[in-house]
Amino acid sequence: MTIEREVLWTGIGGQGVQLAAKILALAATVEGREVTSLGTYGGTMRGGNTDATLVIADGRITAPPMVSKAWSAIVAHPRFADPILPKLRADGAVFVDGDLLEGPLPETKASVVEIAATKIAREVDSPKAAALVLLGAFAHATGIVSPEALETGLARSLPPYRHQFLEANQRALAAGREAVSPGTLPAWQEEAA
Repeated sequence: MTIEREVLWTGIGGQGVQLAAKILALAATVEGREVTSLGTYGGTMRGGNTDATLVIADGRITAPPMVSKAWSAIVAHPRFADPILPKLRADGAVFVDGDLLEGPLPETKASVVEIAATKIAREVDSPKAAALVLLGAFAHATGIVSPEALETGLARSLPPYRHQFLEANQRALAAGREAVSPGTLPAWQEEAA
């Protein structure tokens, strides 16, 4: 039976949400998984909402990239989290940049993992890469993709004129991995029938 993992991303334009979602999609394909994705943008480039939906599967995908229920979410900024949190299943997880929370997240059945992503990104001299810190933490805690696949996805996602940011982005991914314990919320465990 095919296991599908839906990953919802939300944040503010300019935070790197679309890049992080692309890196995850590329990393999953490196490992031979099927992926569908859809990025959406608010009315403004910076300051408006930006969302991405990925469906990653170990076989043929049956869910479209527009999902009503999801296994996980990555919240780069909580401003636009309200519409996606009710979509999370009880067995899922939400990773959120705890540095940007101004109060508790709206109630969700999923496990909530707060990562000080903005602070960590600054500490590793990659201040604009908080979304990549979250991605590194998410991938490490869930095992949805390996660190090696994530590094390959990162390298493939950057156009040649952005390669000067590769090392800083690698530091952000590594710092995210270091912020969580591995395999605490496994993506690929067998589901009950």
